[in-house]
Amino acid sequence: MTKNNFFIAPENLQKGRGAQFNSNNQFLKQKYEEADDTVLQWKREEDEGLKTQIIEVFPKSILSKNDSPDLGFDYSINPYNGCEHGCTYCYARSSHEYWGYSAGTDFEQKIMVKKNAPQLLEDAFRTGKWKPQPIVLSGNTDCYQPVEKKLEITRRLLEIFLKYNHPVGIITKNALILRDLDILNELNQKNLLRVVISVTTLNEEIRRVMEPRASSVQQRLKTIETLVAHQIPVHVNMAPIIPGINSEEVFELVKTVGELGAYSAAYIMVRLNGQVAQIFEDWVIKSFPERAQKILSQIKECHGGKLNDSRWSARMKGEGKYAGQIADMFKIAKTRFIKESNFPPLDYQSFLGGKHGQISLF
Repeated sequence: MTKNNFFIAPENLQKGRGAQFNSNNQFLKQKYEEADDTVLQWKREEDEGLKTQIIEVFPKSILSKNDSPDLGFDYSINPYNGCEHGCTYCYARSSHEYWGYSAGTDFEQKIMVKKNAPQLLEDAFRTGKWKPQPIVLSGNTDCYQPVEKKLEITRRLLEIFLKYNHPVGIITKNALILRDLDILNELNQKNLLRVVISVTTLNEEIRRVMEPRASSVQQRLKTIETLVAHQIPVHVNMAPIIPGINSEEVFELVKTVGELGAYSAAYIMVRLNGQVAQIFEDWVIKSFPERAQKILSQIKECHGGKLNDSRWSARMKGEGKYAGQIADMFKIAKTRFIKESNFPPLDYQSFLGGKHGQISLF
């Protein structure tokens, strides 16, 4: 694993959490009031004393329409709102405010689960109105975050995709995806699957404080290796690149995943939208006290002097001299280390929509 000279001060951090406080919610008038009968307390064995509230919600639909022109898909499914991984930089934190919670520790501790998601997906497929098109699991929060091990909502969603021969994309940073290798193999054999694994750093010390409850570096690399061994196409996202923290790892990271067989790779420049900027700034000062201001200054340099730039396309890659250097480095690394493969397009012609699965009287 790569090492660096950064002074990391874990004694300053709350164990097992990324955000170190609850930021203010801009929608305070929409504060969520919990009913006792909908809240379950769930305690992970490996994080003794660290409790997460699992709150069941009941959406009427599960397919979320995406209007962002700089994303490669129009529909996503998020079986969970909030994420236990605790990644300090996560853009999805701000979405928790719409539920009356904070983007800070609430985002990691109050997880809303949609147990009816598989049935809602099947209902959508059976209407006869759905036209097969790209659907991604985890457009917002990770569908394989720790609570999935207990609830298996993502696994049941994959069973619906397989049942109706509908293509699915998966974005995750959790090795738990390997639990579902049996279904993934079947989907892949029918050319219905693409997988994106997020690898932010090769330095386990950094991973531990930046993504405290996500899979370790070694587990993620093993996940890529295993999926490739099963001939499942794996794309790797270095997401995000954070100047002054993991930006020096571009060559080594791309080389590593290329040697493991990733068929393509990309990156996203960190952007600290909404309250995420405040959460990240607090975390980086506590984690890298001697370099914090330099890190924040370099992030601003990539976004026109701000910690966030919400403009389409520019928000993903950043602008300016430093962002240009990152782009050049990544392009060279891809050319040198990634042997891109041309897979056939996903099969959208074999979709079994309408009344598939109903018992016929004839």
